[in-house]
Amino acid sequence: MKFLLMIYSDDALLDALPAGEFDARMRDCIAHADELRAEGRLLDSQQLHEPAAARTVRVRDGRTLVVDGPFAETKEYLAGFNLIEADSMEEALRMAAEFPWTRTGSIEVRPVRDFEAVRRRVGA
Repeated sequence: MKFLLMIYSDDALLDALPAGEFDARMRDCIAHADELRAEGRLLDSQQLHEPAAARTVRVRDGRTLVVDGPFAETKEYLAGFNLIEADSMEEALRMAAEFPWTRTGSIEVRPVRDFEAVRRRVGA
């Protein structure tokens, strides 16, 4: 099964880290990701820019609206993701807990739907 690990960060907690701690955690994160990739369990991994760099697109009543940043103010924001392969939700949760970002935010673990099955179901 595939799972998406969505990494949410809290700038207040990140800014409170001692000097050099963020880089140390990033090295740990990269090392853990490299181990999972070598095991064939990490399929993709990316870090996102801060929310201020985002744009939100909506289409309402035939009009396309583009606004700066995310729609809602939030303390934690989506900072990156890992797409993993795991045998169960429990294993995916264990893998997520090993990333250092659970201490300065959270990691949402969500199963990925079989999109090819959806494609076949809807005849696309």
